[in-house]
Amino acid sequence: MSTKKSDSAKKVQVRISVTNVNSDLNFESELGAAEIQGAVNAALKSGEALTLEDIRGRVVMVPADKIGYVEIGEQTDRRVGFGAQ
Repeated sequence: MSTKKSDSAKKVQVRISVTNVNSDLNFESELGAAEIQGAVNAALKSGEALTLEDIRGRVVMVPADKIGYVEIGEQTDRRVGFGAQ
């Protein structure tokens, strides 16, 4: 029995800072990093809300003028054990 996930199920970790809010929005998305970056750029250019979907199908919307920063990172595999580096 294999527990390793396939590469097609790769997730991207997204963190969005909203101005005048103490905590960040953190979620995983099935969109690729380039797709998320394109959506952020389009929202900032047009002034419309940034709309993304997380892995559970929930929609995250942030007004473009309230975006402080967006951090996009590939999900890394968790390593467990003494030999993990």
